[in-house]
Amino acid sequence: MLTAKSLFQEIVDDDASFQLFCSIAASGEAQGGWENGRIAALVAPGMRDLAPKIARHGADEDKHGRIFNALLKKRGLAPVPVPPDTDYTMLLERRGIGLAHATLRRDEPLTERDIVVYLAHSRITEERAASQMDMLVTYFGDHPELGKAIRMICHDEDNHLAYCHEELLRLNDEGHGRLIQHTLRACALAEIAIYRDVSLAVMGHMGRILKWPRAKAGTLAAGIHAMYAYERVAGWHRMVDLRMPERRNALGGPPVPVSAF
Repeated sequence: MLTAKSLFQEIVDDDASFQLFCSIAASGEAQGGWENGRIAALVAPGMRDLAPKIARHGADEDKHGRIFNALLKKRGLAPVPVPPDTDYTMLLERRGIGLAHATLRRDEPLTERDIVVYLAHSRITEERAASQMDMLVTYFGDHPELGKAIRMICHDEDNHLAYCHEELLRLNDEGHGRLIQHTLRACALAEIAIYRDVSLAVMGHMGRILKWPRAKAGTLAAGIHAMYAYERVAGWHRMVDLRMPERRNALGGPPVPVSAF
């Protein structure tokens, strides 16, 4: 029976597909680390109190990238180039979601509006990351090779999502509510389409590596399209909801070092 667990197990068991999976994940995390590091350095003057939390977010993302590279190294594998059609972060930027890299490369302070947009964008992408890691922990939290790594990353992603909720609610109370809601909705609708496209691309590459029969590949593609249809009609609403998290000040302390992994 084709399930999420059996599918991921198949990817993990094959060196070539595992190599591509970890390379894609490591690249995305490293990119997120760079983006957050630049935002922390350029944060709007009136929001400097956020800089340590943004920097902590970036440090966590860098750590995740190193964890995925460490998983490759443990198997004697090296990272491989990431196919452009699987580059979630860059595809989001091309759709105008988040802060453009050209802006982040300039040594000019960001505006308060920029920071609100950044947090709203992060709330959407961290929702996706947290739900994916929750799924992996459910199925592979006790896996001898992957369990410790994915549990650590899942904990961090839950912290990131909590931080986004808390800071956006604070900014809402400070008068940024209209911008927050507009940005959340635009980001959510764009993200679900990009996630669909990236999922189809990743499964296409995995299918070629693992030599999936056409019927299996077609079933997976149909499932991805069905998930997109659900999210386009109703599922995106969960991505724009804001609620005070149980974890308060989730990024207020020092990051857990990668040496713990």
